[in-house]
Amino acid sequence: MPDTAQTNSAVISSDRVNGTEVYGVEGGSIGHIDHLLIDKKTGRITYAMMGFGGFMGLGEDYYPIPWAKLDYDPGLAGYRTDITREQIEGAPERRDGWYDDRKWEEATYAHYGAPYYWI
Repeated sequence: MPDTAQTNSAVISSDRVNGTEVYGVEGGSIGHIDHLLIDKKTGRITYAMMGFGGFMGLGEDYYPIPWAKLDYDPGLAGYRTDITREQIEGAPERRDGWYDDRKWEEATYAHYGAPYYWI
């Protein structure tokens, strides 16, 4: 896990976010951030691609989570979310090119109760 707790800066390099744990409502780790997706035009982070399950990186599943659903918690040196594992597993199915499909994005943001990043 990246050492994100060593800085008091309000900004962070994306390579330091990759690997950071994500904690659910009950306080336990529900996954980790694998990488970020960024809107090319606005520069906004749109999704955190999260890894779940598996063992030592094998058999892991990856899900895009709206960035707006993650809040950094310095005490945990990780991100908190109110998203449950069941919500993640029940998210709209991704097809090839999902990141270019506005209807899929609308359904996904609605599924998680997140504000649209494109408005």
